[in-house]
Amino acid sequence: MEPYNIKTISQYHQVLGIARPEHPLVSVISLDEFKPPAGNSRISVVFDFYIISLKKNLEGTINYSYGQQQYDFNEGFMFFIAPKQLFSFDADHDFKSTGWMLLVHPDFLWSTSLAKTIKQYEFFNYSANEALFLSEKEETTIAGIVQLIKQEYHANIDKFSQGLIVAQIELLLQYCDRFYNRQFITRKISSHQILNRVEEMLDGYFNSDDLVKNGLPTVQVIAGHLNISPTYLSSLLKALTGQSTQQHIHGKLIEKAKEKLSVTGLSISEIAYDLGFEHPQSFSKLFKSKTNLSPLEFRASFN
Repeated sequence: MEPYNIKTISQYHQVLGIARPEHPLVSVISLDEFKPPAGNSRISVVFDFYIISLKKNLEGTINYSYGQQQYDFNEGFMFFIAPKQLFSFDADHDFKSTGWMLLVHPDFLWSTSLAKTIKQYEFFNYSANEALFLSEKEETTIAGIVQLIKQEYHANIDKFSQGLIVAQIELLLQYCDRFYNRQFITRKISSHQILNRVEEMLDGYFNSDDLVKNGLPTVQVIAGHLNISPTYLSSLLKALTGQSTQQHIHGKLIEKAKEKLSVTGLSISEIAYDLGFEHPQSFSKLFKSKTNLSPLEFRASFN
């Protein structure tokens, strides 16, 4: 079944059976105002606008999937959807929740700095099971910003309105970025378990024939094995170690290359091939960019 395409915020209000938005390009919806349709079939939707949502006090079960994963939530959570992402859900008949949804059409950001910088917030590319869980203090901070946005577009629209609302949206996103970074660190057990699994996977990969057969592992392959999104994985690793997934892959590669250069008599071409490179020049270029030495210069330092 083809997903529904909801192009405007007004159309979404109509679908939900609530009053028309006071502003056609930005709206805050209280989740007390509606209940999603319940049934046995999943509903898939593509929105042409951003959705930032906080759901809490959940009763019953609702299954969401966006990005790549599906997750059953039974506590409050915050999630983010970018335009053109596929979003799917189904809910049982007992489902209820409180909270809010902030809807922002890209046209509202036109000619503002946020039109470009909003794409830098990586959590819009996280999967459904990578939601943001807030403390009470954090939730109060976020709710205060959303309330200011709501008050502003409920007031008389003037030449200051767009700038003030955009500034509040940007502040909201910056706080969410901070809170996600906090979540990576405070959820130490699960975060470090992921880090350990990445290290184990890379060790296994670089000590097997997979390099020769398949070349260097990609971020997508590693994230797929861990059942998390590539963007979330890189963000988590950056928070814990200061390095992205790609940098971890290259770090393990350089570590293995140094080992082969220092303890074997293999040629540079043979080492490059063993490490999954089709062309020795590509290996030499990467090695020098990471160590400031060519493979031959590194080997010479051991003689």
